[in-house]
Order: sequence, then C-alpha cells, then structure tokens
Amino acid sequence: MGTNFYALPDGEHIGKRSAAGAYCWDCGVTLCPGGNDRIHNSGLERWPSTCPKCGRIEVDDEGIEDSAAGRELGFNTAPPARKQGIHSASSFTWAMPPPALEGVGEIADEYQRTYSRTEFLQVLEECPIQFFDSIGGEFS
Repeated sequence: MGTNFYALPDGEHIGKRSAAGAYCWDCGVTLCPGGNDRIHNSGLERWPSTCPKCGRIEVDDEGIEDSAAGRELGFNTAPPARKQGIHSASSFTWAMPPPALEGVGEIADEYQRTYSRTEFLQVLEECPIQFFDSIGGEFS
C-alpha cells in the first residue's frame, strides 16, 4: 500500500509514501522486530505491542479513519500531522534528493490530488521513517 508523488509540471518522481505499521513517536522507533529495514518485508513475524525503548504499551484505539493504512486507502482524511505515543506511521522512499524539492512549486500524487510544497512537507510529518537508497532509481 502506498502513494507516489510527482513534481509538477514535469512529472518527476519525488517518491512514495507507504504505511509502515506501529511506531513509538515519542522514542522515534518502529515496533517491527527487524527495525526500519524490515517494516515492508517482515513476513509473518509477530510485532510486539510495546516499544522496545520505553516499554509503552500500544493502545488499540486507532481505527481505519486514523491510521497510516487508512490514509493509503483514502479513509483517513484528517490533515497529516506528527503523532505522540504508539500509533501507526508511514515511511517515505525518496526517488529524488530531498534538496531538489526546493525548486518544486506544486506536487501531485498518483490520484491527481495536488499539494503546495508546504502541504507536501506536512505529508512528510507522518513519515518518520525515510529511505534514501532509491534516489535516482526507478520504482513504483
């Protein structure tokens, strides 16, 4: 599950936001037992329900309208924002170097929704996990 973002008017691929599972926003750590590198390919591993750093217990009060997966499916329409405690998070895989974003005025996602650069930076607030190893490559 994910959403691709493109710079307008040329359509250069900026990157892809993807739902990344439970995350302790206070400690800055995923609950995925394999760490950030395994969030999108953890297979059938069982994720713990407590933060490996602070021990905070995950509260199961996040519905599809509030979650990162809900964001990708179109159910979470709340303004993007940084969270506190343990909640779902998104990752962002960069296709272009982040400094190149300075020259971008308008951005569109693959569903033709448009964002100003400021609005796109708010989208990134929900993406505490960022990957830079795909810059310059092509992916979907």
